[in-house]
Amino acid sequence: MTSPTRTRTAGATLWFTGLPSAGKTTLANALERYLREAGRQVEILDGDAVRPVLSPELGYSRADRDANVARIGWVAALLARNGVLTLASVVSPYAAARDGVRAGHEASAVPFFEIHVATPVEVCAQRDVKGLYARQRSGNLAGLTGIDDEYEAPAHPDLLLNTADRSVDSAVAELIALLEKENLL
Repeated sequence: MTSPTRTRTAGATLWFTGLPSAGKTTLANALERYLREAGRQVEILDGDAVRPVLSPELGYSRADRDANVARIGWVAALLARNGVLTLASVVSPYAAARDGVRAGHEASAVPFFEIHVATPVEVCAQRDVKGLYARQRSGNLAGLTGIDDEYEAPAHPDLLLNTADRSVDSAVAELIALLEKENLL
């Protein structure tokens, strides 16, 4: 029996990291629309959507956050090595956890790109999409990344995007250029 011939399209993971309300999910959603229109297989692993399924027992300690990042990273690598462009939108505050995800991708020979959505905390607090900054200010939330819990910004991201003073389309154009440069589009 012969197998049908399939053209294999290269997958990769774009790992969007940054403070809450920096624009990670907004950029991932906009890029997803573009990629689908271009005929690419694409999936978004949004931290807020994935956590209740993959990590419902985890809290927000450093160890729990690292475990959540590792789980999302494993799923991202699995999808990417099967030809899917995977857009992971995860705060992922600690460099060592992100480095672990990168190492897992490298071990599987899967391209991994760390995208630092480097929006200033003041802008993120103004956006406050989920009301986290307001809850923290009122004393109803402790451990908010970038305020009273650490965020270790990537030292050498593959792409740095500050969404404070630019359009979503402009940032997505940079992401598309990265994918084209890497022959993934």
